Amino acid sequence: MIADRPKPPDEPEPPEEPARPGGPARPEERPPERREERPHERPGERTRPGGPAPAGEAAPSPSRRRRRWTSLTLPGCWGALLLACLSFTPSLLPRGGVLQGLICGISGAIGYGLGVVAAYVWRAFADREARPASHRSWQVLVVTAVVLFGLAFGFGQYWQREIRTLMGVTDFSVPAAVACPFIALLVFWLLLCAGRGLRRAYHGVVGLLGRWIGPKATRVVGWLVVAGLAWSVFSGVLLGGFVNAANEAFSLRDTETPEGVHQPTSTLRSGGPGSLIPWDTLGRQGRAFTGSGPTAADISAFTHRTAREPVRAYAGLDTAGSAEDRAERAVADLRRAGGFDRANLLVMTTTGSGWVDPAAVDTFEYLGGGDAATVAMQYSYLPSWLSYLVDQSKAREAGRELFDAVYDVWSGLPQDARPRLFVAGESLGSFGGETAFSGEYDLRNRTAGTLFAGPPNFNVLFREFSDHREPGSPEIEPVYKEGRTVRFTDGPASGIPPADRPWDGSRVLYLMHPSDPIVWWSPDLLLSEPDWIGEAPGGDVLEAMVWIPFVTFWQVTADLPFSTGVPDGHGHTYKAEYVDGWNAVMRPTGFTPQDLDRLRELVRPQD
Repeated sequence: MIADRPKPPDEPEPPEEPARPGGPARPEERPPERREERPHERPGERTRPGGPAPAGEAAPSPSRRRRRWTSLTLPGCWGALLLACLSFTPSLLPRGGVLQGLICGISGAIGYGLGVVAAYVWRAFADREARPASHRSWQVLVVTAVVLFGLAFGFGQYWQREIRTLMGVTDFSVPAAVACPFIALLVFWLLLCAGRGLRRAYHGVVGLLGRWIGPKATRVVGWLVVAGLAWSVFSGVLLGGFVNAANEAFSLRDTETPEGVHQPTSTLRSGGPGSLIPWDTLGRQGRAFTGSGPTAADISAFTHRTAREPVRAYAGLDTAGSAEDRAERAVADLRRAGGFDRANLLVMTTTGSGWVDPAAVDTFEYLGGGDAATVAMQYSYLPSWLSYLVDQSKAREAGRELFDAVYDVWSGLPQDARPRLFVAGESLGSFGGETAFSGEYDLRNRTAGTLFAGPPNFNVLFREFSDHREPGSPEIEPVYKEGRTVRFTDGPASGIPPADRPWDGSRVLYLMHPSDPIVWWSPDLLLSEPDWIGEAPGGDVLEAMVWIPFVTFWQVTADLPFSTGVPDGHGHTYKAEYVDGWNAVMRPTGFTPQDLDRLRELVRPQD
């Protein structure tokens, strides 16, 4: 082999040889080879024969990965700013800084997603790719955000002060209000990371499925798989785990006895001497119900007449294993105590954990002169607001089983020996109470009167009566078929419309505050404006409240757990209204307006 001869330093370069006609092209003149994309490759991913591309070419650097999680798009930020500012508009109840921060963060995350989607749709119509935003565009956004968010925050504090004044709420935390923007930012970032995590999961599923099916089907199936898995995790693991944990926690609390409550010594109470239901099976709320309430002496002192000791029967979750068995045990104990021999008999459907509003039953017993009996039973361990969301089927079953068991005995009595049969329920209790009836005539024919307070928006009969109200009557106080049987009021002391129409026979009355989120919450708030917002506001709702897609839904949703944390006469707190409500439904004799004033003070909780 002959070694290459080194070229002298001063030797000139040989001239370039021109390409010969018809000859092969030099390597640098050859056109680039066309490479077929393999089905399993992602767009833009490069591979080399014999193996994958080097790590530096195939995978983004850690800094690029970090930017993917922390970077924001300009259209998304504009959407987040708009909805975050709108979240400060008033809703039904006063909000603290922590709750406002939560609502602001959720609204901002929704706005960000809407902004990103809107930009994507616009680019699709314009047929162009995304362009990086200029530095000036970001500067305009930052300046605008500072001004708009500051104004929204200021107006929000003003509106909250107005609501607190309207309802007589004095609690206000300055540190919580200052922390509101930081809480909103944290919630926004967490939701944004969750959304991007789902997007990464989608791309992973698409990359996996792309080995077997076409790209269009891959995208559709990928979204379906990710959405299905996300929903399964949320409903089956997160929500289900939360409900199970709450059920366990509240079941332990159910074994306690409220302070100041003692086992009754009267034979007219469940859990007392001779009762068919042991005291320790009543649960916390059952023991509070049978171990308290006005005595015959209390009622005599109020009426200035001889009174009887009221009868109270109750069955807890530990009393029997099924709703039907609990209802039969409660009615058997009611019959033992002589409940069917009283002049007035009340079937009370409880809320959530078995709670019975003392104001509702105490008023019934005072206006009945003690010649009254009440029966109720527990169907859940969960508190009212949580049962409202997850225990609807149990409330439906309990309401139907209890009324049917009572009616079965009641209807077998001689007509002249039957007590007047009433039905009542508050919140989810009204939902359960309604399920025993098919409509207006069924309520009218099988009861002497009905009183429902704070009915949830999904109550079947409540929605039927409200949706078919007379034209011109507002949703916050509808008039159904001239008010012949069913009527609604936000304050019975000030009148029950229509005041100029006869209200004969059995009376059905719904009590509902304009500021009660239990009454007005509905999934429809997401995308459709309800009538009650477009109408003139109620007496305890600000006129500044408007409907905003997505935002109003989360505002009213956040009001639910705090609906009873406001003074009587607002939100989901019904106390003194029971006096005028039962007075209208029972129509007792011998009570003056002054007597009703005194009774309101008796049943209203003392501060």
